[in-house]
Amino acid sequence: MIAAVYRGAGKVIAEEWPRPAIGDSEVLLRLLGCGLCGSDIAKIVDPSTPVPLVLGHEVVGEIVALGPDVTDCAIGDRVVAAHHVPCGDCHYCRRGSESMCRAFKASNLDPGGFAEYVRVPAPNVRHALFRVPRHVTDEAASFVEPLACCLRSVRRARVAPGDTVVVVGLGSIGCLFVQLLRHAGAAVVGCDPIAARAELARRLGAAAAGPAPVAAAAQRELSGGRGADQVIVTGGGTDVLPWAVASLRDGGTLHYFAAGGDTLPLRLETLYHRELTLTATYSSSPSDLTEAFRLIVAGEVSVDGLVTHRVTLPGLDRGVDLMRRREALKVYVTP
Repeated sequence: MIAAVYRGAGKVIAEEWPRPAIGDSEVLLRLLGCGLCGSDIAKIVDPSTPVPLVLGHEVVGEIVALGPDVTDCAIGDRVVAAHHVPCGDCHYCRRGSESMCRAFKASNLDPGGFAEYVRVPAPNVRHALFRVPRHVTDEAASFVEPLACCLRSVRRARVAPGDTVVVVGLGSIGCLFVQLLRHAGAAVVGCDPIAARAELARRLGAAAAGPAPVAAAAQRELSGGRGADQVIVTGGGTDVLPWAVASLRDGGTLHYFAAGGDTLPLRLETLYHRELTLTATYSSSPSDLTEAFRLIVAGEVSVDGLVTHRVTLPGLDRGVDLMRRREALKVYVTP
């Protein structure tokens, strides 16, 4: 089969890859599509990433083979398959930190979503496989996994009705956050220098959106001068953190969604004297995935217009370049 393989030096190459074989409780998918995530790009540009590697985890596929012990789905079903599954019983899982579970960190699809065929391991089949109804497109279904990650962040940031929340970075993730925060009853301000992205955020429910000066003025007005209750950083790395902290009210929360940067340019005494909370989330949980799937199926979160570019597996390298240059809001990859 063909897979888009990361071979180092920031390059992804379409080449032959062994087609995976499945076990008794596993499923084989023929790829229909897979979203390109910022975390995929982070691995591609990281020289320490091991090679060869097939990335991709926002997977939609058609079941073409299933083990004899699989009874909850059938050949021909169109499904979403998530890549990580926790054990559900360890110290981390019992305390709501499923993404820190050792089993979670060790689990994955085989190889990854940027391949013609993908093996779904048994735990993923049991806890992270969702049959997609006919009215939901492949592209819409591919947003279940990233939406689940955003849901986990909103809960961890403890967003409450009446809060003022600033979302830094209005890519596809930022646009998902805008909608979830509006569902939570918050007034949302988007921060992004790209005018088209700010306009999209406003259409999706942001009270205001624009570059940093516009966002700063809007959050002050909406909060009555106190500052934002939460700032969620989805892009820009550590460079934006001083601005984000300056935008927070005393006692507010800074939530770091996107990884990047080696150190935090924040003074500890600032956190202490202003009683600020710094939170972060990594991935999602089965319950987050279930709720994200429900929201997509019910149309309560709109993903129309978030995919701006489509490439095939041999064109994945171009998709990576488009997103790195911020020319693409979201890239969707098909065989």
